[in-house]
Amino acid sequence: MTALTEELTDADRAALLRLARGVIASYQKNHRLPEAREILRRITPGLEQVAGGFVTLHKHGDLRGCIGEIRPERAIYRVVRDHALNAAFRDPRFPPLAPEELGEVDIEISVLTPPAPISSWRDIVIGRHGVVLHKAGRSAVFLPQVAPEQGWDVPTMLDYLAMKAGLPADAWREGAQFEVFEAIVFGERDRQVPDEVP
Repeated sequence: MTALTEELTDADRAALLRLARGVIASYQKNHRLPEAREILRRITPGLEQVAGGFVTLHKHGDLRGCIGEIRPERAIYRVVRDHALNAAFRDPRFPPLAPEELGEVDIEISVLTPPAPISSWRDIVIGRHGVVLHKAGRSAVFLPQVAPEQGWDVPTMLDYLAMKAGLPADAWREGAQFEVFEAIVFGERDRQVPDEVP
């Protein structure tokens, strides 16, 4: 599995979380997407590295929004900036985040390794791998943390993943292709993430 090109330091992680929250707050106030440099003191090499990523919002422990991109195509700070906005205001499963909700949500960021194909679903490791399922022109993805949070084994996870793709639950058992990836996952609930250093 390909590693990230630069170490994502604790300060980088704190900066990405600050960026995500700052984008949401700024959009609620000004109705525009701010530039990253309006929120962050500096853009480090770790923040410049190209990676896929997701921004997830939880409200009182329940999912409140989650959007991202799998493929490594642009700097992770740009991914986080854009998908913080999308998770808060454009996730079709939820209404846009109201200003009074911002203080009730916590933000989690997943920085992804590039997805790689596997030969069999039996190669999937719960808790380590995020999974992309492809079949019949449809696809769906679960981040690595989803199955452990739900208490799923691999077949159960794949049932739900197939349904997420709009397929029958057992559609993954024949003719499906899988890709896996890993993720660095951190959030505002993590006590070890410090404030950004100047």
